[in-house]
Amino acid sequence: MPHAHGLDARAASAAAEARFDLTRRYVRFRERNARGYVEFDFSIGDPRLSVELVMSEADYATFCITNRVTFLSEDEAHAIDSDHQKWRYGQPGLSE
Repeated sequence: MPHAHGLDARAASAAAEARFDLTRRYVRFRERNARGYVEFDFSIGDPRLSVELVMSEADYATFCITNRVTFLSEDEAHAIDSDHQKWRYGQPGLSE
């Protein structure tokens, strides 16, 4: 018979997989740089895991339409930054 703790871990894993949706695409706009390129983060399934991309403004617009992205709000971006700091520094909100 599985240990009760093992059941909790399996249930948590199943819940995490249910939340991870490969059809969801996220964009976090960072900035338009001095050369006119758009710098942004792109995620599939989980906005906390992203890649940094740089594209011309026209390519960025096409990319966002093609991928049917959800744009992250400032509050969502702040929550992700806080989560990243927690993993980097051991506590949310710390930067050193």
